Amino acid sequence: MRIQKLFTFVTFGCAFILLTNTIGYQTMMASASEESTKLSAANDEEVAVLQTSMGVMVLKFFPDLAPGHVENFKKLAQKGFYDGTKFHRTMAGFMIQGGCPNTKSGSPNTWGTGSPGYTIKAEFNKKPHVKGTLSMARSSDPNSAGSQFFICHGNAGFLDNQYTNFGHLVDGENVLDKIATAPVKANPMNPREQSSPVNPVVLKKAQIMTWEQYQKQKDDLNKQEEPKTEAKAEDK
Repeated sequence: MRIQKLFTFVTFGCAFILLTNTIGYQTMMASASEESTKLSAANDEEVAVLQTSMGVMVLKFFPDLAPGHVENFKKLAQKGFYDGTKFHRTMAGFMIQGGCPNTKSGSPNTWGTGSPGYTIKAEFNKKPHVKGTLSMARSSDPNSAGSQFFICHGNAGFLDNQYTNFGHLVDGENVLDKIATAPVKANPMNPREQSSPVNPVVLKKAQIMTWEQYQKQKDDLNKQEEPKTEAKAEDK
């Protein structure tokens, strides 16, 4: 396989992060491992429960590595900031991105440019970006993160020490897979990139609760988010 010397732009928020001397996006994603690092949470540990239109995902936090990011995400979730937002950028084998307030009612041309009206300082750490990683989106300024986040759908080591890893998926990997592999079209912010979901998945509600509380509610939460299927018409 010939290694091409080209420029690949990876966008988070409204920024273009320049990667040079890569094999190219498709080749890079094809070589990414689909294995996730399996993590669990303690009963009294707080987790984020994301109820989406495709199902429930649960994420644990790394407050010892990125306390500011964890506190910010919890604060936004608890005040309902994320409720009704969409996963506006999805790339199978790479990641799904959400958390932009513009996706609630704004034009798709503005999706990925919204913020909570402030930024937080970077907390880069040595935790690797693998499938299931919860990390914070930003522009070219390291200290420009606000509300947008992404969940890795494959190994993305080229993001290590450049984006703040502050959590990990502990339940709902099948939901991550469904969101990441759903049909996409050209991204309005970067037409060369096929990453705009044809039918964007809605983050209906983001809640913060303990792992024990989630376990008690798990069946009910997942029943609420089971995709509805159309009933077949009776033969006449």
